[in-house]
Amino acid sequence: MFLALREMRFAKTRYALIVIIMLLVSFLVMFVTGLARGLAYANASSIENMPADYFIVQKDAGQRFGRSVVTPDTLSQAASIVGQKNVQPLGVQMTTVTQGGEGTKTDVTLFAADPGGWIMPEVIEGSRRTGSDEVLADSKLKESGFRLGSQIHDQMTGAEWTVAGFVKNESYSHTPVVYMDMQQWDSWKAKFTAKPGTAKEETTYNTIAVKADNGQADKLASKLGDMQILSKKSAISAIPGYKEEQGSLLMMITFLFVISGFVLAVFFYVITIQKTSQFGILKAMGTSSGYLARSVLAQVLMLTISSLAVSLLLVAAANRLLPDSMPFKLDAGSIVLTSVLFVVMAVAGSLISVVKVAKVDALDAIGRVSA
Repeated sequence: MFLALREMRFAKTRYALIVIIMLLVSFLVMFVTGLARGLAYANASSIENMPADYFIVQKDAGQRFGRSVVTPDTLSQAASIVGQKNVQPLGVQMTTVTQGGEGTKTDVTLFAADPGGWIMPEVIEGSRRTGSDEVLADSKLKESGFRLGSQIHDQMTGAEWTVAGFVKNESYSHTPVVYMDMQQWDSWKAKFTAKPGTAKEETTYNTIAVKADNGQADKLASKLGDMQILSKKSAISAIPGYKEEQGSLLMMITFLFVISGFVLAVFFYVITIQKTSQFGILKAMGTSSGYLARSVLAQVLMLTISSLAVSLLLVAAANRLLPDSMPFKLDAGSIVLTSVLFVVMAVAGSLISVVKVAKVDALDAIGRVSA
């Protein structure tokens, strides 16, 4: 450690350049990771925030809510296994709306649920529904001009609802969610599914949210017949475009880690070669290869950790400057994981330099030729 600190003290410019490069690389990795996590959250926050462990859908629906049709019989069957209070029906349908039938068209996702159930999110502005035409809307709809009391006009059916309250971070497939009750859901579906003169169709849902442990989930799966039970993680992955979007970003982040490892390895290897004669002199004076190797690793760790610390401050500052429309989310878990991976890549890249130090011959390094 003493040797590492003294060397950085007397070669400030050289190591300052290395710190700047490591800082830029780590900032880029952190920033892209935050964007990837933010996009994932913007794509599936409504499901991610929902206090459900599993979801029941049709087997032939490809694990997608929009393709699934679930009947009250399945709801009763699930309730008999996990308890009535642990199951909640959920209707899911994407549509296009305008404010009062005029203005800019906005894509939303309708969620139909029990107004008093645990699926309904907390209201941050306004109040919960009190009228038959009132709904709760995600606060992102404010960007399209919607306010408390605004009329949401559905382009598909002509149905209209009044915004009674706003909720936060409730989106599905990058669209804001509008929450309604099952009576509104049935009325909305009847406008484009029912035919004149036909009897009223039975209430159906797209999925059933379930709170259950693993044992109950296994028992439920064996009783479902043409239905299947999905974990929350599987349900999120099945959201249209989610896996493709996250797969591309994950590949980008992986390449950034690999490239950063190569860049750091090259820099430290070049510096090690430049110091070969110095290492040779130290070895001739009796310094062990292990001590020199530990000195190199200490330099790498100090430079990496200091660069990460500064890059985290820059990422936090950038996050404050980003517009609200840009999804960015970097929680403590992602920060720790990314930092650990970056340190591992830096140390792995410096191992070439460590091997070079161990192979330095004292006589050759100081310009003497052995007999």
